[in-house]
Amino acid sequence: MKLPMLSSADKLAEIRRLYFTTSRERIDHDLAKALDLLKSMATEEEREKATVYMEGLAQMRSDWGKKVKSRKSKVKS
Repeated sequence: MKLPMLSSADKLAEIRRLYFTTSRERIDHDLAKALDLLKSMATEEEREKATVYMEGLAQMRSDWGKKVKSRKSKVKS
């Protein structure tokens, strides 16, 4: 299978799509994919455009991770 080369706009659009469609179950996978896309961007200017989505994904992972941990501690008590 041949993979297409993505333009900078396509990479940003994919990061944005991941941001809006991720779920608690997929956040780690989607964040890793977004990081790979971010690293493949050629310039700092391109990466800056993705910053808000990357920060949002990281915040979701953090928030959802805390809720899972708090549930586990309640079950053990």
